[in-house]
Amino acid sequence: MEKNNKKNSVLIHVATPFVLLALCVGIFMIAMIKPSDKLKVYLNLAFMDDLKVTPESAGSGLVVRDNEIIDDYNGATSEEGEFIRPKFGELYAVLTSSAFDISIPVYWGSNSELYEHGACQSSGSVIIGDKGNTVISAHEDTFFAELHKLKEKDKVTLKTNYGVFVYKVKEVITFNKKDGKYVAPSDDCKLTLYTCKRNILGSADERAGVVCELTEKKFYNNNGEGSSR
Repeated sequence: MEKNNKKNSVLIHVATPFVLLALCVGIFMIAMIKPSDKLKVYLNLAFMDDLKVTPESAGSGLVVRDNEIIDDYNGATSEEGEFIRPKFGELYAVLTSSAFDISIPVYWGSNSELYEHGACQSSGSVIIGDKGNTVISAHEDTFFAELHKLKEKDKVTLKTNYGVFVYKVKEVITFNKKDGKYVAPSDDCKLTLYTCKRNILGSADERAGVVCELTEKKFYNNNGEGSSR
């Protein structure tokens, strides 16, 4: 009996370090989930940036215009003004929110190449700040990786070269890609942002995002004169 007790004691002493090591590794892995997700986003963005090529070299015929967007306008503004309608493939806005760690470039139109450059606005939706539904989407593992952080009453700001527009999140949504309810034209001044829903084992047909209402609009007077870029 005493011999068995000694044997069990030795086994406990031998096994304890391994058990503790396993626990430490488990705790470390859990703690690293969030940082590794964020690192993955930045790596994906860097990879997408490396993929950017001129349309001539790609032979696609797509002309991507990376315009400089006014960042800090200090001139006169008004609630009414003129829109500057972009061309397909043109960078015409930058999207920011306190929920995001990055500023997101927004291109007019959408195709696989433009999604490598930033978020894309459906050319079938209304221009930013206009009456109707402005629909913008991006990949969930790059530019809209943090879209899920948005919650009701959060603010989303879109800066263009004709003005700055502030929206407030009204509704958090999920829908099937075949459901056109949230991307359909509307009489309201609203912004719909969406991406593929994160689901490792599930279908890629699900979408997640937010619907926002326009709360503030400032059109730049004199076509952006008085701006600081």
